Amino acid sequence: MKRYFHEELEAVRSNLMLMGEKAVDSVNRAMEALEEKDLAKADQVIDSDDIIDEIENQIDEEVARYVSLRAPVARDLRLLFVAVKASHDLERVGDEASSIAKRTKKIIQHGSVFPGSEQISEMRDLAVSMLKEAMLSFIQEDESIAYSIIRQDKAVDALNHQNFKKFVEMMKIDSDSVDAGTELVFISKSFERIADHAKNIAEEVYFLLTSQSLKKVIREGQAS
Repeated sequence: MKRYFHEELEAVRSNLMLMGEKAVDSVNRAMEALEEKDLAKADQVIDSDDIIDEIENQIDEEVARYVSLRAPVARDLRLLFVAVKASHDLERVGDEASSIAKRTKKIIQHGSVFPGSEQISEMRDLAVSMLKEAMLSFIQEDESIAYSIIRQDKAVDALNHQNFKKFVEMMKIDSDSVDAGTELVFISKSFERIADHAKNIAEEVYFLLTSQSLKKVIREGQAS
């Protein structure tokens, strides 16, 4: 059963969900800019980073206001703690999307030729899925969703490793591809970091709902 919140606490939750939506949109647009070689979309992603930063500041202010006006019970304090940490992760997702967009602009402006970005696109799909599920676990207060995100993170890590090998080999074979290849290595790494931030949010939500460390639960489960 969902709990009822004071107006100030509901504002924190609502802004965190809005921040999640903006972050997901930025990641998707960054990938579209790369696939479509679209400078305008890349600029949109870069501009939207300020909006995500602004929402994070609002969350910080709302948390401070709530603590000063109310006497939060332990569970509400955990929610506030998670909201601040999750908003920081979402802000970093926005930063990574902006970084992808800036590197995409370099590739386009230099007229670099690069191979298909299928594996990077697959990383985007997984990272976005993880972000959406992390926020869904928060909305529905479902720790099982948060738990399931950890498995997806390993798949993103594996794809990033494959991409690194692929782009390095490409640069060895064709010296003209060095500029694009270098940018693609960093773009792939950015998507891996986005997935890491989604995993962080999942861990934070799991702690909120269970008062347990998800890392510890998984470690103990593997040992048993």
